[in-house]
Amino acid sequence: MEGSIPNSVFLIAIIFITYFFLIAPGLKQRKRERQFNSNLKKGDRVITKSGIHAKIAAINDKDNTCVIETLAGKIKIERSALSIEMSQKLNKPNK
Repeated sequence: MEGSIPNSVFLIAIIFITYFFLIAPGLKQRKRERQFNSNLKKGDRVITKSGIHAKIAAINDKDNTCVIETLAGKIKIERSALSIEMSQKLNKPNK
């Protein structure tokens, strides 16, 4: 009977730590990705995860793709292939 209280406190601590260090950051990242994808518009400058610099020429909401325009031509890609971090650095306003 003596060990039941510390064991439940330990179990609650493990659940708390798991949520705040593993689950919450993933939820936050998915929210940022959804917001980034919903805010994309024609003419935005982006960088793909493979490092291609481009400008959005068209967005297709039906199949979650977009057409990007590079110096070599136009390419149709999945929106998930766009790098959030690199695109935000590219579009950061100059001070």
